[in-house]
Amino acid sequence: MIEWVKALHVISVIAWMAGMLYLPRLFVYHTAAEKGSVQSETFKIMERRLFRAITTPAMIATWVFGLWMVHLGLVDWGSVHLKAFARDANDKPQKYFRMLNEVPTVLMIVIVIMVIVKPF
Repeated sequence: MIEWVKALHVISVIAWMAGMLYLPRLFVYHTAAEKGSVQSETFKIMERRLFRAITTPAMIATWVFGLWMVHLGLVDWGSVHLKAFARDANDKPQKYFRMLNEVPTVLMIVIVIMVIVKPF
């Protein structure tokens, strides 16, 4: 079940961001349409449907599944370590935290370069 919550959260985030990125593109085209024209009215319908039927529900789903993961204890690992340090009960070595700090940064750099620069 945990995997389903994670998957639904990621799907929701992608749908939300897709809507947020597509809506301004519709606005770009809408500004070129003459006010009151059939094309302008069509853009109004498209914008409203995108926002109400996709973007907003996806945003709500993102929050719901994200909070569900927090409830399951899957997200906020930082608070677990913070509490352990506060109790002087940390049992993780420095190397663990170094990896937790550096690996995501290195992965982010590699992913952005692969997506934007496409060196291969």
